[in-house]
Amino acid sequence: MIKPFVFLLLLLPALLLAGAFWNQTLGANPLEAVIRNLGDWALRLLLLTLALSPLRRLTHWGQLLRLRRMVGLFAYFYAVLHLMGYLWFDQFFDWGEIGYDILERPFITIGMLCIVLLTPLALTSTNAMMRRMGKQWKRLHFLVYPIAIFAIVHFFWMVKLDVSEPTLYAIILAVLLGERLLRFVLKNKR
Repeated sequence: MIKPFVFLLLLLPALLLAGAFWNQTLGANPLEAVIRNLGDWALRLLLLTLALSPLRRLTHWGQLLRLRRMVGLFAYFYAVLHLMGYLWFDQFFDWGEIGYDILERPFITIGMLCIVLLTPLALTSTNAMMRRMGKQWKRLHFLVYPIAIFAIVHFFWMVKLDVSEPTLYAIILAVLLGERLLRFVLKNKR
């Protein structure tokens, strides 16, 4: 029963952003605001995906793990919209300029790497693919950890002055990865 509510909740940022764009309330550079907001939501949802397992362990609420796939796919949805915003609004699908950007601007390079690495995770997120891939599925989905690190590096390299928001996300990711590392060490000591 909770999945439809969570689905709508995860779709809400896109709807609110579309409404703000339509009502022209995104400031002096609305297209940049759209691209930035979509990227912010992709990162937030990626971190939420990583937070669901520790939250389940803390709360003993098994329902949280049933939401992880949906949250992860929404992270991919926002990342693809972020990419499309960049390709369309920022570069107008000028493939020469896009290629130049990828080669010459490190934050674009690492952002593209994130979307390339996220794509197989999204494509293999069905029950059938999980069964077909077996243990390889879990190994593939370990890519989420470097992807999250790369996404935060992308954010750090993108901002010019105020690094407070990417720093906050880096701290959250460090806590989430630290919790996993601690559990791994304790499990192997036994």
